[in-house]
Amino acid sequence: MIVEACDLRFTYPGAAKPAIDDLGFSVGEGEVFGFLGPNGSGKSTTQKVLTKILQGYEGRVEVFGRDVRRHGSDYFNEIGVCFEFPNLYEKLTAEENLGFYRDFFDIPTDEPREALARLDLPVGDSRPVSQWSKGMKMRLTLTRSLLNRPRLWFLDEPTTGQDPHHAVMIRRLIREKADEGTSVFLTTHDMTVADELCDRVAFLVDGHVLVVDTPRRLKLEHRNHRVEVETLVNESTEHRGFDLSDPKDKQAFVDFVRDHDIETIHTQEPTLEDVFLRTTGRALSEPERPS
Repeated sequence: MIVEACDLRFTYPGAAKPAIDDLGFSVGEGEVFGFLGPNGSGKSTTQKVLTKILQGYEGRVEVFGRDVRRHGSDYFNEIGVCFEFPNLYEKLTAEENLGFYRDFFDIPTDEPREALARLDLPVGDSRPVSQWSKGMKMRLTLTRSLLNRPRLWFLDEPTTGQDPHHAVMIRRLIREKADEGTSVFLTTHDMTVADELCDRVAFLVDGHVLVVDTPRRLKLEHRNHRVEVETLVNESTEHRGFDLSDPKDKQAFVDFVRDHDIETIHTQEPTLEDVFLRTTGRALSEPERPS
């Protein structure tokens, strides 16, 4: 395993209760692991422990087979971090930002111009990044997090502020990196992104992990067998619902389909958002809209 956490607990100074409590999870090599929860659930705290920003935690946390506390500065050669909000040197150009950042590493890094082109960012742009759009800044932050070719990639709302074209591009890049062996620790409010990308997800509420499983198994566990059929009768649209777990309703559905011109048939399977709500009793907040 690339990441293993057991009985992980962290309490901020002066706080009445832990921000995260008794967490246990693992992340495999080349796995996209979704860490999903509403605001204030402990996602950022967990990320900060794993990236050595927060010390003083309790429990066991190992990354690359070694206790996080025992990693030295070379640890940062092997991880990439992209937070939700861009944190760039606004007076520098994109290439100057990347050039400055790559000097922190003592391992081979990607060339800035090649890295920019990979995420559809302009090469040779002389403008300071303060003049770039929010979506471009976010992609630059994402580009920067990959310069050192990390083994473990932390992503927080990676498609924030992106138009549909660039959101698809980012999702494809994440999947490509995972297929190449990079482990991805993903936090997001966008359950469509989580469902599409994640090999497994953890549901986090009030500092506790309630469940860890694949999106498919979670949805199957909460599935129902109802279908909604739409048909045209005398130039009017009519809707009928059938519960296919009931033998009589199942036969009625077969007869109905045989005897009518069907316009649409929809299964009523739960989304990952539905499963999260049913499992935790909480809803995720709405993600930020593209600007």
